[in-house]
Formats: sequence, C-alpha cells, structure tokens
Amino acid sequence: MIVIMRTFRLVAAALAFCLLSCSSVEKAEAPRTYQMGERATVGHLTYTVFERQWHTEFGVGPDARLPQNRFYLLRISVANGGRGDAIIPKTELVDDSGATYPESTDGEGVQDWIGNTRQVSPSETAQGYLLFDVPPKRYKLKVLGDEERQTALVEIPLTFDSDVPDVTTPLDPDKIPTKK
Repeated sequence: MIVIMRTFRLVAAALAFCLLSCSSVEKAEAPRTYQMGERATVGHLTYTVFERQWHTEFGVGPDARLPQNRFYLLRISVANGGRGDAIIPKTELVDDSGATYPESTDGEGVQDWIGNTRQVSPSETAQGYLLFDVPPKRYKLKVLGDEERQTALVEIPLTFDSDVPDVTTPLDPDKIPTKK
C-alpha cells in the first residue's frame, strides 16, 4: 500500500509540474495582416507600403540588368517609434502557397533603393524601394519588428499597373492654358 501511495504522489507531482509549465508557455500568435497603404506597426517600427512597380529590366541595351523572373519594387516608409536607433530587418514576400522570396541584396539600377544596411533614429522615418526578383503573382510582404520577434503581413494586390501618380507641374508648357 505504501508503494502505491508513493507512486500516486510521484505521478500527481509530475502531472502538476507539466500542467504548470505548459500553461506558462506563450502561444505564438498569427501575424496580423494589413492592406497596402495601411500603417503596420510591429514592435517600435511602423511600416507603410504605398507603391508597387513591375519591371522587366533596369537600364537599356547590352548593359541592361535582367531579372530571373521579374523585378518587383515596393516603395515603403518605416518610422521608428522607439527611444533608440533601430535596425530595419530584411523583409520577404510570401505567396498564397506559403513560398517565400527574400529581398534582393543588389539594388543596382534602382533609384531610391532603401539599401541593405538600414538604420532609423528615434522619431525618424526611412523611405525607399525594396527590390525583389519574383514571378508575377499576388504576395504579402512579411515585415519584422526591431527585435525581430514580432511579424506582420502587408497584402499587396496583384496588378501590373504602376501606382506612381501622374504629376504635372505649373511650368509644363503643354499644360499652361492659353488666352484667347
């Protein structure tokens, strides 16, 4: 009888320990999904994707840079809401099947490329283009917080139209009204 009681206490203690330790483990939350144009706050960083462009090459002639698939540019801004300098982590694209595509590390030919080393001071904003070489399809941009523990997704609708607005200046001679 004593052996049974000791075994019972040992099993009960092990079960209690397991229940307590299992309940304290944080469950990973699914990353929140934002729409293009919305502010996606992840940790101290706030991302906004506000433009996308598809390109078949950069440059002209024999010196043109060609992609394996297509060049995909995403214009982003990243604001630092923290108290210290923050490194902006690399991003990646995720397609509907879950396949991931990393950022290109070579921004040759891309005007306003955000670069590989990205640091933003407190209350400052970094802007520029992210570059990807991907097949044309619908993607979500996966962004990380400054401590790279938190993630969010930004849904990028599939379109081959440019998001770059047509801008006319008052000095454009074709747009100046003439007096009659």
